Amino acid sequence: MSARRRASAEKRTPSVFWPAAAIVVPATGWFARIEIEGGEHLPQEGSYVLAPNHYSEFDPIIIAVATWRLGRAPRFMAKESLFRVPVLGWLLRATGMVPVARASTSAAAKQTLAASNALVAAGRGVIVYPEGSLTRDPDMWPMRGKTGAMRLALAASEPLPVIPVATWGVQQILPRYGKLRFWPPRRRVRVLLGPPVDLSAYTDTTPSTLVAATDAVMRDISVLLGRLRDEDPPAERWNPSQHGQKETGRLDS
Repeated sequence: MSARRRASAEKRTPSVFWPAAAIVVPATGWFARIEIEGGEHLPQEGSYVLAPNHYSEFDPIIIAVATWRLGRAPRFMAKESLFRVPVLGWLLRATGMVPVARASTSAAAKQTLAASNALVAAGRGVIVYPEGSLTRDPDMWPMRGKTGAMRLALAASEPLPVIPVATWGVQQILPRYGKLRFWPPRRRVRVLLGPPVDLSAYTDTTPSTLVAATDAVMRDISVLLGRLRDEDPPAERWNPSQHGQKETGRLDS
């Protein structure tokens, strides 16, 4: 199990994260006993992309607390429209969250490039859910990923390290599409980080490259989750574009 590490400069610097952590970390401790493995793979300084699996509306909180415990400030990609909401937009900007445009346009590509360069310049990391939404896989394995995380990682002049991470146990606190369970408290939640995904074969941001790189990330996440569950992940990932809303069977990713 990873020990609590020395805080990075961004965590030591007074910010909105301090009062937020003073509230969120103890509150989360009521629900979850978080066990972190592989924390050494998260860079102590510098930019990165953290890519978790997503199977509960509560798991972003677990990832945020785990990232904070490992000495980094948790920042997520958020829809661009949220930055225009009064108060919420200010909070997102104050904590350095990264806006993302959903449309596949040249303007969106420029925004992604600007966001990537800003992360590098500031030495910040960002948490991106490659699946884009809660997995629809019936057994809660990672489904086919979207390319946003890799678009961000590969947009920089030097690709950002992409750290795969899997969590398991959060479904006991908040089941997928279910209700929050307050009792019993301190359910065991495991967080396992892996080494950065090897991106040496992906040298551009063409659609085919982004899809292939995303598949590589999803494979690594699935392997980590298999270790937590002590099961072999499925060879083929759930593809929502082929299954629609159905929840039976699997097709090739």
